[in-house]
Amino acid sequence: MTDPQNLPGWNHVYSGKVRDLYAPEAAGGEQAGRMLVVASDRISAFDHVLSPGIDGKGELLTTLSLWWFDRLAGADGGRRIPNHLAADHVLDAAGDARSVIPDAVVGRAMIVRNLDMQPIECVVRGYLTGSGWAEYREQGTVCGIRLVDGLDNGDRLPEPIFTPAYKAPLGEHDENITFDRAAELVGAERAAELRDLSLEIYARAAATAEARGLILADTKFEFGLDDDGVMTLADEVLTPDSSRYWDAASWRTGTTPAERMASFDKQIVRDWLAAAWPSREGEPPALPAEVVARAADRYRELLERLTGD
Repeated sequence: MTDPQNLPGWNHVYSGKVRDLYAPEAAGGEQAGRMLVVASDRISAFDHVLSPGIDGKGELLTTLSLWWFDRLAGADGGRRIPNHLAADHVLDAAGDARSVIPDAVVGRAMIVRNLDMQPIECVVRGYLTGSGWAEYREQGTVCGIRLVDGLDNGDRLPEPIFTPAYKAPLGEHDENITFDRAAELVGAERAAELRDLSLEIYARAAATAEARGLILADTKFEFGLDDDGVMTLADEVLTPDSSRYWDAASWRTGTTPAERMASFDKQIVRDWLAAAWPSREGEPPALPAEVVARAADRYRELLERLTGD
């Protein structure tokens, strides 16, 4: 598992479940207003960081995020969605391009612009599963949104729905909230903007995935305001850590949830942990090597199927 490192020119300021955040050592200069985001090989489930990590996961997540940022910036033919990426190299005095990402984290790091981050996660669900399925079974709703009767685990929803969550501190559970609660947190106009942006990005990404034999069942986005007040896509985007991807052929032909939802994300880890650690108390058990290897294989296969590389 990759821990925060000492990186020349950068000070470690924060660690999340997967990512480590660094600020430039100098207050001014070429990196003013920038941060270094490093994706580690750590993996989390049920709001706990697990051990061991998955070798190469940080580089895979970064590669896929950059690929999606590029597509959403217009490479897929849609309108440009602003993102937090800054140029990852500058010109030195001789006019030569040089990387400003430290060698030790090249491939799994991004230089990003500072943003005023919004306090909610923007979740979009196109299919019924996970915590949404649990709520639907009890109440017929997902985050307070009433759904039609008769749906089953893994069913496609009549239309994608926006189901925000309140971002909890590290070690605490994120809280599913209603749209009205999101509007209380960020204001009605901004909540509507976040909803519309999230639904647009989901629709574009789901179409891309479908063309590659994949289903984007659900995903979550994070946004922040830049210095000009523009709502900007941030953090990771459409990775197997933040999204559920299923094999489309299995979904069409499967007769049980496990068959239908053949996943390319960390569901393998979630399923094992749920069975091995039903109490969710104390420290989670270590992941078996076989579970780590299977998860790594599925992550790599997703990258290959989406990008063709």
